Amino acid sequence: MKVEKCQHARILFLATLIFLAGCSGSPLSDRENDKGRSAPNIAGTTTPAEQVKSVERKGKPELPVGVVPPPTGVSAPPPTMQNIRAQVKAQTAPATLWAQGAGLPAPMPMKEMVSDSAVQRVSAPPFDRESYNAQSENPLVATINDPLSTFSIDVDTASYSNVRRLLTEGRLPPPGAVRIEEMINYFSYSYPEPKNGPIAITTELGPCPWRPENKLIRIGLKAKDLDPQKIPPSNLVFLVDVSGSMNQANKLPLLQQSMAMLVDQMTARDRIAIVAYAGSDRVVLPPTGGDKITEIKAAVATLTSGGSTHASSGIKTAYNLARQSFMPGANNRIILASDGDFNVGVTSRDELERLITKERESGIFLTVLGFGMGNYHDDTMEILADKGNGNYSYIDSLLEARKVLEKERTSTLFTLAKDVKLQVEFNPAQVGAYRLIGYENRTLADEDFHNDRKDAGEIGVGHTVTALYELYPVGSPAIPKVDSLKYQSVTPAPGTTAELLTVKLRYKPLEAQDSVLISQPVVTDNRALAGTSDDFRFAASVAGFGMLLRHPEPPPALTYPLLFDLTKNSRGKDAEGYRAEFLRLLETAEMLSKYSKK
Repeated sequence: MKVEKCQHARILFLATLIFLAGCSGSPLSDRENDKGRSAPNIAGTTTPAEQVKSVERKGKPELPVGVVPPPTGVSAPPPTMQNIRAQVKAQTAPATLWAQGAGLPAPMPMKEMVSDSAVQRVSAPPFDRESYNAQSENPLVATINDPLSTFSIDVDTASYSNVRRLLTEGRLPPPGAVRIEEMINYFSYSYPEPKNGPIAITTELGPCPWRPENKLIRIGLKAKDLDPQKIPPSNLVFLVDVSGSMNQANKLPLLQQSMAMLVDQMTARDRIAIVAYAGSDRVVLPPTGGDKITEIKAAVATLTSGGSTHASSGIKTAYNLARQSFMPGANNRIILASDGDFNVGVTSRDELERLITKERESGIFLTVLGFGMGNYHDDTMEILADKGNGNYSYIDSLLEARKVLEKERTSTLFTLAKDVKLQVEFNPAQVGAYRLIGYENRTLADEDFHNDRKDAGEIGVGHTVTALYELYPVGSPAIPKVDSLKYQSVTPAPGTTAELLTVKLRYKPLEAQDSVLISQPVVTDNRALAGTSDDFRFAASVAGFGMLLRHPEPPPALTYPLLFDLTKNSRGKDAEGYRAEFLRLLETAEMLSKYSKK
């Protein structure tokens, strides 16, 4: 009975304090006036009422259970009566009082972000230091002024899976995260197998869905598939970021699971080594036969995170180790796995570019796997892959790891041809202007097409690559105005008047230093959009989606309903369900664009 009276006295005292606080100009909500039962005070603890008294006397409240103190050397903001009332409410909650009475720590407090109007649910991480390269859309080019368009191929897919992660978190991606060519090339397309040589060109022409007066040309490349028995052995060096920033479930633990998935596919012909880096680097596993699965997985399991990120040191060690165990005629490759948050050693992108450009001369390829969120540095990861003769994927789940490292393992890890470049020559008599959709950071000078010393992208075994151009007809009012050329005239070569354009491809076979040239002309085709292939319409839908995400003012006819119809009618077989997933992302993005707070 005495304890109960004491409890009522404490509650009455607290209610009086809160009432006085409300009279001072800070109105209380009904929720904050709710009564809660008090528990007997445990020796050595401070009651909520005593904390309020302490605040009123000293101006410095004691931190309640679950509240993180400010960093050392940083002064905390002065407490407000609203904060004090919230702390009192938290400590007089039934769960807290029960825990105190049982001698247990109080439960972790729930957090809400309160705006002027309502409580907002926030799915994004508590901090956001993600970084992306700024990109500008390729310009519309008048054919009469510049009939050549040259670029390096891109087999990366990181942008699509990263955009998917951001949309799933409930936020639209920043424009720099959207690389349209990587979104298109995330999906496979039914291109015919090469008959002569390692690569074949496929083209298809149709109406542009968002500007029906224009044409869309789809250029597809298909790398030759190889018999699994003819796949060369692999000499793989995992370069694993184990710094403190990797201490999250979707970083190092997911990476370890992904590594184990790849290890299960290795054979006695393969070698695997592991280099880990944080503040310094170390060889966790020397080159080991791929059939020693238990030993390799045990080494993977020892990886723990902590410390700073000295990536440049780890890169040098990994390349040195790969050179020491180099296997002629094999797939010699470093697999770098990180969140890209490098903060020790060489950290600037220019210096990293020079470092990786020098190291690639050893003939060792690079695969970059991105993990994590919040502090993810996509710009750094992309540079490493582009300059390191490699490819770049973002792993946001075990399903994505399975896609990249198991289902598409040969195209991800086994290079078939290097320095692959495309050059398109447009016929000024047929094409008034053109725009390359995506590939903004892959464009090359026209003269680089013949320069075999100019680095370009690599294509893996069985890989497909797709590029889209939007073509404006001669006389279109949208074509940029340029003066007529005084010293040149356009005279088409005999027999080419019906040709719209010519696609030219250069590549180097793996062991060759000289490039091989193949070309294919494209003639005019006036088929309707419904007469194009499923792959054509689906690739157009993905390109349109990227344009909607990147541009604040897309073409008026480019809308989500248009893309829904295109996608629904072009899913084809979709054995893996990736196109169905894309349809759900379209719906998510449309809702976020309508209802997200701008």
